[in-house]
Amino acid sequence: MKRLLAIGFTALLSFSGALHATEYKIDTAGAHAFINFKIKHLGYSWLYGRFNEFEGRFNYDPAKPDASSVDVTIKTASVDSNHAERDKHLRGKDFLAVDKYPTATFKSTSFKALGDGKAELKGTLTLHGVSKPVTIAVSEIGGGKDPWGGYRQGFHGTTEIALKDFGIDFDLGPASQIVELTLDVEGIAQSMM
Repeated sequence: MKRLLAIGFTALLSFSGALHATEYKIDTAGAHAFINFKIKHLGYSWLYGRFNEFEGRFNYDPAKPDASSVDVTIKTASVDSNHAERDKHLRGKDFLAVDKYPTATFKSTSFKALGDGKAELKGTLTLHGVSKPVTIAVSEIGGGKDPWGGYRQGFHGTTEIALKDFGIDFDLGPASQIVELTLDVEGIAQSMM
C-alpha cells in the first residue's frame, strides 16, 4: 500500500510539474516591463515617453488562451518624457491632472487568440477619470524557465487612443490628437494549476 501511495504521489508531482503556470505578476521590480507612448509634436516630429511606475497581473494558459485576463494599475505621476518642464506640464490640469487622478487602470474583458502567437485583447482603460473600451493587438514573445528556478511569460502589445476620448482636450494641433501606446510585459509565475 505504501508503495502504491508513493508511486501515485510521484506521478502527481510529475503531472503538476508539466502543467503551465497561469497567474503571473508583471516584473516591474526587475524592469522587465514597459509602458511607452508616442505622439506627434505639432505634426513635425515624434515625442516619446513612458510611465515608470505601474503594477499588474495576468492569467495565461497556452492550452486555453481565450480565458486569459489582465489587470494593470499605472501611477500617472510617473510619466517621463525625458524633459522635466514638459513632464510637469503633462502632470498638470491640461493633461493627466495627477493630483485628481493619481492612477490609470486597464482591466481586460476578453482575449481572443488569432493564431501564430497573435491575439486581440479587449478591455476598459480608465484614464483622467474616464473609462473607455480599448483593443490591444498582442504578440506572444515567449515563455519558459528562468535561471532562478521560476517560470516567465512575455507579450508585446500596441494600441492607439484619442486624447479627447478621455477628456484631455489641450490643443496640440490636428496632427497631435492620437497617442500610440506600446506595452511590453514579462510576467513571473506566481502559482501553478
